[in-house]
Amino acid sequence: MKAIWKGQVIAESDDVVEVDGERYFPWDSLNGCYFMKSETTSTSQGRGEARYLNVVVEDQENRDAAWYYPNPKDKAQEIKDRVAFGSGVEVTA
Repeated sequence: MKAIWKGQVIAESDDVVEVDGERYFPWDSLNGCYFMKSETTSTSQGRGEARYLNVVVEDQENRDAAWYYPNPKDKAQEIKDRVAFGSGVEVTA
């Protein structure tokens, strides 16, 4: 699978986990040059605290377009060290 924004492949992997319709890519599948840490956080009852990443392609920033759970709750361990995408990032097979 690939995650694409503004025509650039920002992540690619055959090892994607789907949870509640969200696809989580392994952390090491991200093309690091397109990501910047965000200060945004949120909390999910079932997953724990999420942290966000901004996606940047050719000086265009997609704020909080990716998220991950650094310490997911016990029942969400399958998404540990994985990143999901939203905000216009296309995920394709």
